[in-house]
Amino acid sequence: MGNDYKQSMNLPKTDFSMRANLPQNEPKRLEKWAEEDIYHRILEKNKDGEPFILHDGPPYANGPIHIGHAFNKILKDFVIKSHAQRGYFTPYIPGWDCHGQPIEHEVEKKLGTEKMRELPQATVRRLCREWAEKFVDVQRNDFKRLGVNGDWEHPYLTFQPNFESANVEVFKKLYLNGAVYRGRKPIHWCSHCHTALAEAEIEYADETSPSIYVNFKLNNIPAAFAEAGVELERAYVLIWTTTPWTLPSNTAVSLGPDIDYCFVEADGKFMMFAKDMVEAVAKVAGWESYRIVEANGEPVTMKGDQFGDITYICPVLHENTGRIIWGEHVTLDAGTGAVHTAPGHGVDDYKVGMKFGVDTIMPIDDDGRFTDYVPQWAGLTTDEANPKIIEWLREQGTLVAHVDIVHSYPHCWRCHEPVIFRATDQWFVSMDNTGLREAALDQIHNHVEFIPEWGVNRIGAMVADRPDWCISRQRSWGVPIPVFKCASCGETVATEETFDAVIDLFNTEGADAWFTKEPKEYLPEGTCCPKCGCTDVVPEKDILDVWWESGVSHVGVLKHRAEADHLRWPADMYLEGSDQHRGWFQSSLLLGTGAFGQSPYKSVMCCGFTVDENGEKMSKSKGNGIAPQEVIDKYGADVLRLWVASTDYSVDVSIGDNILQRTSDAYRRFRNTFRFLLGNLDGFDFKRDAVSLDEMRPVDVWAMLRLKKLLDDVERGYNEYHFHQVFRALYDYVVGDLSSVYMDVVKDRLYAEAPGSVARRSAQTVLMNILEVLVRVMSPILSFTCDEVWEHYPETERNREGRPVSVQLAGWPEAADFTPALPQGEAAEAVMANFACLLEVRDAVTKAIEEARNAKTVGKSQEAVLKITVSQAVADVLGAYDAADLEELFIVSHVDVVAGDVEEAQVEVSATSEPKCPRCWNHRELGGNANHAEVCKRCGDVLDQLA
Repeated sequence: MGNDYKQSMNLPKTDFSMRANLPQNEPKRLEKWAEEDIYHRILEKNKDGEPFILHDGPPYANGPIHIGHAFNKILKDFVIKSHAQRGYFTPYIPGWDCHGQPIEHEVEKKLGTEKMRELPQATVRRLCREWAEKFVDVQRNDFKRLGVNGDWEHPYLTFQPNFESANVEVFKKLYLNGAVYRGRKPIHWCSHCHTALAEAEIEYADETSPSIYVNFKLNNIPAAFAEAGVELERAYVLIWTTTPWTLPSNTAVSLGPDIDYCFVEADGKFMMFAKDMVEAVAKVAGWESYRIVEANGEPVTMKGDQFGDITYICPVLHENTGRIIWGEHVTLDAGTGAVHTAPGHGVDDYKVGMKFGVDTIMPIDDDGRFTDYVPQWAGLTTDEANPKIIEWLREQGTLVAHVDIVHSYPHCWRCHEPVIFRATDQWFVSMDNTGLREAALDQIHNHVEFIPEWGVNRIGAMVADRPDWCISRQRSWGVPIPVFKCASCGETVATEETFDAVIDLFNTEGADAWFTKEPKEYLPEGTCCPKCGCTDVVPEKDILDVWWESGVSHVGVLKHRAEADHLRWPADMYLEGSDQHRGWFQSSLLLGTGAFGQSPYKSVMCCGFTVDENGEKMSKSKGNGIAPQEVIDKYGADVLRLWVASTDYSVDVSIGDNILQRTSDAYRRFRNTFRFLLGNLDGFDFKRDAVSLDEMRPVDVWAMLRLKKLLDDVERGYNEYHFHQVFRALYDYVVGDLSSVYMDVVKDRLYAEAPGSVARRSAQTVLMNILEVLVRVMSPILSFTCDEVWEHYPETERNREGRPVSVQLAGWPEAADFTPALPQGEAAEAVMANFACLLEVRDAVTKAIEEARNAKTVGKSQEAVLKITVSQAVADVLGAYDAADLEELFIVSHVDVVAGDVEEAQVEVSATSEPKCPRCWNHRELGGNANHAEVCKRCGDVLDQLA
C-alpha cells in the first residue's frame, strides 16, 4: 500500500502492547491493587448482594508453596471472583495451619532430635511459632503474587487466641454430650515422632515383611477330631502373621465363624487351620506328604464358631493361656484362616478381643521397644526383634514356614517411617455413642452438594467405615486437650465451668498460658475432683490432633469473626484437594455436626493433584517438580492462571514445559484479540457512535447473537464450576468465530471505510460489545491482563464519569444491556439458523480457495470469483442476502449462487478480471469517483470525506 493511501486508512491504534511482559508488569499491578484497596472496594460495591462464603482450608505454614498450592488457591480465586463479578458479597479470609507435628518436625530437623528433647516446652513452642510466622509471610507473598484477592493483612492463624479458644468450645460441646472419651485401645503410633496418629495422618507404601506360619500348642481339642485320631500331644493351631514382634502380645486366635476348619497331619504334628487353605499352606511349608484327618472316608471339619472351649499355650509367654474365638474379620485371602490375635496391636483384634473378653497386653513402649515384660528381647525395637523372634520360634520347633513378602504398610505422613499399632490411653471422638456417624452420613447424603458428584460416595464410605477418631497427640506444639486430672486419684476433671474458664484464658492469653500458669490461677474457686474431692488438679499434657484444630476453623473464623468480617455459618463452599475427604472435609463435618447438628459447609468442591507431563507424581528425588515461582518468573501469573482454567480440576492435572508453552500460546491468542479490539476502537464513543440494529450489516447482527451465546455458555460454566468449559468456550470463540470469521470479515470495513461511516460504526459497535463481554467474563481468570485492557479502553470510555477504576468493579455483562438491543425469539433463531448455513458454505469456500491458491489460480482470496452450487434450500438462504454481504463474508471479488441437485456446496474458483484498488486492495472497478479515478468508488468517496 502506498504511503499516500496508508495515511487515509483507519489502521489500529492502541498503547496496549503486543508483548505482555507479565513477569515485570504484574508486580506493578499488584501494587496498584493494594493502593486502590481493590479487595475492600469490591466488598463495598457488593455489600447489598447475596453473600457467598468460601471458607479457606488452611495450608501448613512449614515451607514455600508448591504447584499444588498454587493450583488450589487459583481455583478458589476463580470461584470468588466469578461470584463477585456477578454481584455476590464475597469476603475471603485466607488462613494457615500453624500448629502440629508438620511445623514441630521442621524445627526438630533444624535443631536435631536430642537438642529438641532437652529444651523446655515453652522454648519449643516459641521456636515453632517463629517458624510458622516466617512461612506465613513467605506463603502470603507467594499467594498474592498469583493475583489472588483476599484479606491478606488479616488472615486467620490457628495459634491466634480467638482461634485456640474455638477448640475448647467444640471440645466442651462434644465432651458434655458424651461424644469425647478417654480410652485404651490400639491406634497408629509413630515411634520416631513419639505420638499417636489418626487415619488421616497415615500414608501407605510398600514394605518387605517376614511372613511366618507358627504352631500354637493346643490344650484341648474338640471330641470329633479326637475320635478321628487327632492326638492331643501333637495337636496345634497353625497361624500366619507378618508381624512376628506382636506374638508376645498374643491372647487369642480368631477363626471365621462360617469357615470350615480341619486338622492336617504333617511333619509329625496335627495342625488345625482352614480346609480351603490346605493346598496353599502345604506348598509354602514344603510338605512332601500330608493328610487331612478323615472319618469314614470324609474330612472331619467344624465351623469356626464351634471351638468355644478350646485353649492353647501362648506362643512366646508360655505361662499365658490363649483362647480360640471367632469374628467376621477373618478371611481366606491369605494365611491359614486362623488369625493370631493381639488386641493391643490392631483394631480388628481389639474389637473381637473386647467381644470375647480376652486380655490386652502391651509390652511396647513409646520408642517402639520391648519392655521388661518380655525379658529375652527387652530394649529391642520391633524391627530388631523380628529376626530374633523368628529364630527363637525355629529353635522351639514351632516355626512351620518363613517367607518374606512385599505388601502395602502404613507409614507416618511426616517422617515417612513405618508405624505400629499400639494400645495406649488416648482421647477419642466416638462415632456411635451419640449417633455422630449416622448424623454425619445424613448431612453427606441429604444436605451437602458435592462437586464433582462422586465426592459424596468417597467421603460417605470413609465416614461409614471409620473407627473412633483418636484426637490426642503426644507433642509440644498445639492446643492442649482442655481437661484436668486429679492429682490424688487420677480421675478426669472436666465440667462446664472448667471449660468456660479455659475458653476465657485462651481468649485473653492464648494456649501458651496452659503451660505457664497453675490451674488454680484461672479455674473457678472450689474446682475439685468429682470422685475424691481433691482440689489439686493437673492439666492434661497431650495436645489436640491438628485435624481437630483445622476442623474447628468454621468456629474460629465463620463464627468468631462473623460480625467483624461479615461472615456467616455455615460456609457456602469448602474447596480443597481430593485427599481432604479423609482430612479437613471430614474433620470439619464431624465437628460441625457433633457440636451444632449440621455440616459447616453447604457444598464441597475438590480438585485432583498436580502431576508431571507423564502423569507421574512430582517429587524432589525425581527432579520433576515445577515451582510456581519459576513459572511466574518465566511466563507470568496469568499464564499459570490460564493453565488452571484449562484443566479438568476434578482429576489429576498435568503440568510441564510443553503444556505451559501451549498455554502461553493460548494466552497470546487472547491478548492479540484484545489488542485487535482496542486498536480498532480508538476514538470510539459508545454512547455517541453505536448504531441501531436496523443499521447493522447481517454479519454484525449474527456476531451480536453469537456473543450472547458465548455469554450464556460462560455463565453456565461458572455457575457449574466447570472452569475448563469456560476456557474452552472462550478459546473456541476467540480462535474460531471471532478471529477466523468476524474479525477477518470486518477488517476491510474497519480499515477502509470513512471513520464515522455507518458501516464502520456498525462493526465498531459489535467490537465494543465483544470487548465489554470478554474483559468482564475473563477477569476472574486473566485478572492482570483484563485489568490492563480496562486501562486501555478508548479515551472517551476511560474518562466517562463513574467508570470503575478496575474491571473487577465493573460487574457482569448482561445480554439485556447489549447496545443495540438484540433480536429475540424466532427472529434471533432465524438469524442463527441462516448463518449456520452460511458458515457451512463459507467452510467449503475457504477450502476451495486454498486449493486454488496451491494451483496458482488466485493469489489472495480478494481475487477470487466464486460459482457456488448448492441445494435449492441453501440457495434460498444465500439468496436472502445482498451480493455485497456474501462478498464480504467470503472475502472475495464476486459470488454467483446456483441451485442444483447437490447435497454439499460445490465451489468453483476463478480469477477476477477486475483490477486491485491500490487503497483497499480489493479487486473492483476503478474510477467510480470523478475526483479519484485511480481507486474504487468506495475509496474515492472516503477520500472526498477526508479531504
